[in-house]
Amino acid sequence: MSEQEQQPSADTAAPPHVLVVDDDRRLRDLLGRYLTDQGFRVTTAVDAVEARTKLTSVTFDLLVLDIMMPGESGLQLTEHLRRDSHVPILLLTAMGESEDRIKGLSVGADDYLAKPFEPRELVLRIQSILKRARPISPAKNLSRHIKFGAFLFDLERRRLTRAGELVYLTESETDLLAQLAESPGAPLTREELSDMGSEIGGSRVIDIQMTRLRKKIEDDPKFPRYLQTVRGRGYVLQPD
Repeated sequence: MSEQEQQPSADTAAPPHVLVVDDDRRLRDLLGRYLTDQGFRVTTAVDAVEARTKLTSVTFDLLVLDIMMPGESGLQLTEHLRRDSHVPILLLTAMGESEDRIKGLSVGADDYLAKPFEPRELVLRIQSILKRARPISPAKNLSRHIKFGAFLFDLERRRLTRAGELVYLTESETDLLAQLAESPGAPLTREELSDMGSEIGGSRVIDIQMTRLRKKIEDDPKFPRYLQTVRGRGYVLQPD
């Protein structure tokens, strides 16, 4: 199959470039055509091997990966990429079990979409991920924000910076930090956090995202200064 691509004209900004990786040719073709029609530039790959080859020569704005692929799975590819890449990743799977969602988030995926799904929902999720990944414009004034150490979290744009540099967070990590930042200094239970954010998930997912957040924020994740555990209660963000 020839890859689906939309070349930008010289006088317009390049559209987001998405890599779709799925061994199902029919779905791969459908997604390639649909996303191209929605204004994305699309490249496709049949498996993780082909995806790796294309990733060495092209910089993509986002990856859409099927979890269940022959050979290296989407989960394994995600875990490998997260060792040295912050490229946004959205996982697709035919399995709807919570364990699969937890696995995807724990290895660093930004979002998770179970098959079958409406193509429009996929586009909305991609747009949401890309919106968070865009660089912050220094010309815009910061509005509501929480400062802790060298970090600044903008509650309106849902962006975390450290000494002015953008810190990459997945969607679930952003949701968790946003909920805590709405009530700085006030402990929130796992149940409260789960109820507040639809993208956060259950208690186990919250614990996973807290572990990942601490690795990105704390000097010593085992002894957190800002993202603290309150025994018998839950978690709290302690600002300066």
